[in-house]
Amino acid sequence: MTEIVTLTINPALDVSTSVRKMMPFSKMRCAPAHRDPGGGGINVARVLKRLGIDATAIYPAGGATGQLLADLVEREGVRSIVIPALNDTREDLTIFDETTREQFRLVFPGAPLSDVEWQECLGSLARIAPPPVFVIASGSLPAGVPLDFFGRVAQASKALSKVIVDTSGPFLKPALEAGAYLIKPNLREFQELAGIASTDDAALIEAGRRLFERYRIEIIAISMGPEGALLVTRDTALRANGFPIEPISVSGAGDSFLGAMIWSLANDSSLDRAIRYGVAGGSAALLNPGTELCRPEEVHRLAAEVIVTALDRDYR
Repeated sequence: MTEIVTLTINPALDVSTSVRKMMPFSKMRCAPAHRDPGGGGINVARVLKRLGIDATAIYPAGGATGQLLADLVEREGVRSIVIPALNDTREDLTIFDETTREQFRLVFPGAPLSDVEWQECLGSLARIAPPPVFVIASGSLPAGVPLDFFGRVAQASKALSKVIVDTSGPFLKPALEAGAYLIKPNLREFQELAGIASTDDAALIEAGRRLFERYRIEIIAISMGPEGALLVTRDTALRANGFPIEPISVSGAGDSFLGAMIWSLANDSSLDRAIRYGVAGGSAALLNPGTELCRPEEVHRLAAEVIVTALDRDYR
């Protein structure tokens, strides 16, 4: 039985390296390149696998980069349903400046998908039997894919699966209207969605409650970087502390947050534990270079140190 399926409509081959110092108009000698499979849902599936849960990753892939992407996913032991694509899968580049300890992330647009290609991604999801417990659709959309794609995912899956969506801006609202189970914006994305500028917990909770009144969603998990996270339902608000970590890399922190949180929900329905592991996963990703994501031993260690506080009297 496939309990968790991830869908990544805009995957990438992530290439990371480092230089002694970033210099304009100069030839900079780089460290050997490190390559990882990338894209929101693929990263979530990688995290779940590391934590001990098998997930099936659906994604389109094309050209030599797409073949390498699929090989790297397979090498990590993640099951794949690969949708052949005509255009080459994109590459993204992460460069670490060893002098300033700053990270530069160069994200390229995904190659356009045809109607047949993106529709086959939805079709592959619909053909999984029995239906998965969780469907996780994550990332951005390449050209050629309709803006309501995540809404179509939620509409097609929500009757039999819990649909989790991690995207932003115009890509997110169709999923809200279709009725996603859980969304995971970061603080800036949530502020844009809710139309507020405040970072105050009470204001964020009130904004979340307004979204519950408007849309058929059940959980909002807001990742807040070093400030931790806030999880809101219709009658519950949980605040988790963050960690003062000097990041080696910020790549994949949001995906690690989501992967660890869903791993917890798949094992235990406790929202307290889920937000605890979400913060631990996102924080653990900061400790590793490039696009390596979180490591399980660091996730479990940090989870034991996360303090979760109920902000509502209705908390159960």
